[in-house]
Amino acid sequence: MSTRANFKREEIGANKPGFAKTRSIIEAAFYGNNVVKVNTLREAYNLAKNSPGTVVTDMPVYRGEEFGLEPDAKVLLFNDGSVTGRCAAAKRVAGEPGVDCTDLDKKVMDAIYDTRYKTMYHAEVFIGLDPEFMVKAHLLIPKNEENIMYSWMLNFQYMSDYYVKMYKSSRPIGMETDIYIFSDPQWKHSEHPLGMAYFNTGTNCAAILGMRYFGEHKKGTLTIAWAIANRNGYASCHGGQKRYNLGDGKSYVASVFGLSGSGKSTITHAKHGGKYDVTVLHDDAFIINTETGSSIALEPTYYDKTQDYPTYCEDNKYLLTVQNVSATVDEDGKVVLVTEDIRNGNGRAVKSKLWSANRVDKIFEPVNAIFWIMKDPTIPPIVKLKGASLASVMGATLATKRTTAERLAPGVDPNALVVEPYANPFRTYPLVNDYEKFKTLVADRNVDCYILNTGDFMGKKVQPKDTLGILETIVEGKAEFKQWGSFEDIEIFEWDGFVPNLEDPEYKAALTARMLDRVKFVESNNEYKGGFDKLPEDALEALKKVISELA
Repeated sequence: MSTRANFKREEIGANKPGFAKTRSIIEAAFYGNNVVKVNTLREAYNLAKNSPGTVVTDMPVYRGEEFGLEPDAKVLLFNDGSVTGRCAAAKRVAGEPGVDCTDLDKKVMDAIYDTRYKTMYHAEVFIGLDPEFMVKAHLLIPKNEENIMYSWMLNFQYMSDYYVKMYKSSRPIGMETDIYIFSDPQWKHSEHPLGMAYFNTGTNCAAILGMRYFGEHKKGTLTIAWAIANRNGYASCHGGQKRYNLGDGKSYVASVFGLSGSGKSTITHAKHGGKYDVTVLHDDAFIINTETGSSIALEPTYYDKTQDYPTYCEDNKYLLTVQNVSATVDEDGKVVLVTEDIRNGNGRAVKSKLWSANRVDKIFEPVNAIFWIMKDPTIPPIVKLKGASLASVMGATLATKRTTAERLAPGVDPNALVVEPYANPFRTYPLVNDYEKFKTLVADRNVDCYILNTGDFMGKKVQPKDTLGILETIVEGKAEFKQWGSFEDIEIFEWDGFVPNLEDPEYKAALTARMLDRVKFVESNNEYKGGFDKLPEDALEALKKVISELA
């Protein structure tokens, strides 16, 4: 499927699909006489390179000419002041209870008016890398914000001849329109001190205001793309997927779901010491066709932390742009990056598609297993969930901890354990949509479902070697799962050093408390936002059954 930018005469007007107030406010700005179209990555690179404050390093972009850059292109660094993470508190979604669209629409009108004396850049990309699902997105952003625009064009698929041809061959579905995003990172408003990210995903548009962190633009764009996918029969996934090619025509497709810092990128890109031939789909954004079980990557590149990658490590050969790290001059007089989060937490980089040698845009084989990555100290390093309702509701109550990728509102405890349904804080549609889609994958497509705890288990840290060792044993079909205690729908693979003792009253009480937290979360959603995220009764019943079995 593809989206639409043009309309027949009889399709234009009031009460027609694709034409609504917020969309009409935002789209018109793209046609102003102060707008300059940026057509190629080379144009965007030169604009970003010459933008005030850009650090042009002496680190070359590896094989940059293969994706539209000059052979001598360099890695560009830009720092965002003290803002180094996303801000969920600034998000406003049309249609959610309590969101005053009349007020927000007027603020967007004024924000657009206030840019009339600015040169505005218009860039385009594709989201979705297969003719089965391709969305065209447009970004309008002021001059002097060229680094955001350039990183955005790199993060998604720029208009290469290959993908333009692919897009044109894709059949438009219904009245799904192109995505239009208006951005002004320097916008200020007394009622929105943290900025404002206003989404109308029903008409595929957004305004990102007062937010200069590139991650807001990346995730804001994905927010709308995931909503489009949700409407068209896909499970929208914030996670990673890889295929283990086991020989003799056998394969194992694993999908891992977790927030930034949970280990999803580590798991997705793990080479397992060369034990397997591995194919990577993506480590952050993809969709699963609930009818066929196949999966499509939404982005070609990777937006990765720089914390674990020292300046001269091999992985940094694939950097394209970098945000919120430092720089210095080395012994050869070259300007190089200073990574490892010395300047601040959550240093970030856009890495090229070449980082994964065996990358594909689509995995045709149906997904075999889903892994919910949690940081819940009461859950062993691995358990298997058998019932479809329990498997899906545990994803809906995925427990984890905040990371440095988030810019928290005042008073929010960064160390508190939180629930983030399906590890996707960018969902803008009712939670039941995800619940039913993942339940369908387990019930109808026989997808196995597991929980991976990558944090601490009762005070003992689960190391990456433990997690990867567990995965390898499962992929090879050697993991011996057995019923866990009295739980009818939970099985355990006992990993040395992390065997839980259900006879221990302290442990049993802690596990019960955490499961009760999940029950309370689901029950609270019956009222929260007017029941916008209410789940069906079978979800709550599956959790209560686990608690009754603990008694």
